[in-house]
Amino acid sequence: MDKNKFGLLSQIKYPEDLRKLNVEQLPQVCKELREDIIDEVSVNPGHFASSLGVVEITVALHYVFNTPDDRIVWDVGHQAYGHKILTGRREQFCTNRQFHGIRPFPSPQESEYDTFTCGHASNSISAALGMAVAARKTGHEDRHVVAVIGDGAMSGGLAFEGLNNVSSTPNDLLIILNDNDMSIDRAVGGMEKYLLNLDTNETYNKIRFKASQWLNSKGYMNENRRKGIIRLNNAIKSAISHQQNIFEGMNIRYFGPFDGHDVKELVRMLKQIKEMKGPKLLHLHTIKGKGFEPAEKSATIWHAPGKFDAQTGNRIIQDNSNKPPKYQDVFGKTLLELAEANSKIVGVTPAMPTGCSMNIMMKAMPERVFDVGIAEGHAVTFSAGMAKDGLLPFCNIYSAFAQRAYDNIIHDAALLNLPMVLCLDRAGLVGQDGPTHHGVFDMVALRPIPNLTISSPMDECELRKLMYTAQLPEKGTFVIRYPRGNGVKTEWKCEFEEIKVGTGRKLTTSDNLQDAANDLAILTLGPLGNEVEDILKEIKQDTSIKGTFVHYDMRFLKPLDESILQEVGSKFKHIITIEDGARKGGFGSAILEWMNDNNYNPSIIRMGIPDEFVEHGSVEELRKMIGMDKDTIKSTILEELSK
Repeated sequence: MDKNKFGLLSQIKYPEDLRKLNVEQLPQVCKELREDIIDEVSVNPGHFASSLGVVEITVALHYVFNTPDDRIVWDVGHQAYGHKILTGRREQFCTNRQFHGIRPFPSPQESEYDTFTCGHASNSISAALGMAVAARKTGHEDRHVVAVIGDGAMSGGLAFEGLNNVSSTPNDLLIILNDNDMSIDRAVGGMEKYLLNLDTNETYNKIRFKASQWLNSKGYMNENRRKGIIRLNNAIKSAISHQQNIFEGMNIRYFGPFDGHDVKELVRMLKQIKEMKGPKLLHLHTIKGKGFEPAEKSATIWHAPGKFDAQTGNRIIQDNSNKPPKYQDVFGKTLLELAEANSKIVGVTPAMPTGCSMNIMMKAMPERVFDVGIAEGHAVTFSAGMAKDGLLPFCNIYSAFAQRAYDNIIHDAALLNLPMVLCLDRAGLVGQDGPTHHGVFDMVALRPIPNLTISSPMDECELRKLMYTAQLPEKGTFVIRYPRGNGVKTEWKCEFEEIKVGTGRKLTTSDNLQDAANDLAILTLGPLGNEVEDILKEIKQDTSIKGTFVHYDMRFLKPLDESILQEVGSKFKHIITIEDGARKGGFGSAILEWMNDNNYNPSIIRMGIPDEFVEHGSVEELRKMIGMDKDTIKSTILEELSK
């Protein structure tokens, strides 16, 4: 790819180079930046449409503000590809999301221009307010701080908590609301409808701005007078327009909505409001996927489209017809089957109907599926409320995002042992989205909570059976965790069958297994059990290996199958536990605790995610890096058998 084909972009390595241009050149910079993102992401897949939608905002911010000394705090980091390219990473952008390449989302560990972690949504206002307060208290009063929030993140509860504090804490924060009416799927909820209808006269804003400048120049605008005048302006404007502005009602000056794709006008507005005192919000309408017609028409598909032809817009889709289905699709199809037979079942998702395949039930039964927006805590408590009064919610949240609902799971669901099913999609390592998205902490976090049943299916058929079991009467709060990606069975649509809670199953055993003093028990939880089965079949074919072994698929982290554990504790010298979650405090720790509490003393090796944040890369690369790949598992088993 010719990196020098762009006349202006090729001259920009850092924002200081951008600021040497005149404002008339910025539309061409935006055009070239958009083309560069299209070229790169077409061959190295990533989050696409969101970054196209904020090109002009990105250019204008780095042109007007003195980054990195001035702080730009991004919300929902998949908006930030243009930001990465303009801040010293254009040459490395071809390694984006690749193993040992640049990170999938902005991170201060990668660049001083990346001011905060932003893999999850709705944290920008809170973090930026903290930076604004810190600037005042550390002798950086001239530092400007900007929070860029969008892609549905304003529906998250943390955003409202931040706004509430912004309104009552002395600060000069600028909040830019990138309003594209989308998250991954189309944004929903009252706030999105409110933003869609919100309008403020541009002439009024200009008059008010000039008036404030005059009052400042005369020394009339101290803090108390400023707030009083804002309140008076808000009352007059509301009376005239018959419209209440929620932001100005919180003493946050509001400007907009304006066209977020007019870069020269954005520069003019940002320069105007840059030095204004007090908190401000600039509301910008943008189009997700702007500048690439297929993405503009189908923003959900083009949120992360995979490889595509940059010229024709045709996506390069692999033929998966002979592959096992994705776990998410098995979930979606099974949920619809269960809902057709059980009228109490409803579906709940925090802005992920397509990602978790709940859109299958949503299409067939729209009145029984609720997309609550980017609001994981609310999703759980909303589900709990429905469960309390007679419905049976299946609440599907990506494992990493469920961390944001931890208190809700404890306080609002488990405490009353309410009949609801919490489905944790994307459990385990997820690949190129990296440490903010790996679903490796859910078992450690949920295991100590009373009343929870926690399960993990080894394959698609087991997922169906666990979903069926979870919706049966008197099952309480039931957690099912499963990974991203394809399963292992092409014939996956097995008959529904109840699995007794807290029971595992014995799988492959060595041919020479005896009743006493056996060598090795391998206990797995979840889909890694399939790989262990393949390994043990290879070992059984090697007649030179004399050790004995049994493999148990435990199915449940809580409650554990104590009959299996009694058998293992009394008969086996060595145990290996294997899990796709954090090793400290997870499944292996549960086995270790049980053996100790019941006075068994086998040697136990725990295999799982080490005590570190695992970087991005393919799942295969990451598993090899942390010693969880097939070869390492096999060598660990063989080493134990040789003892």
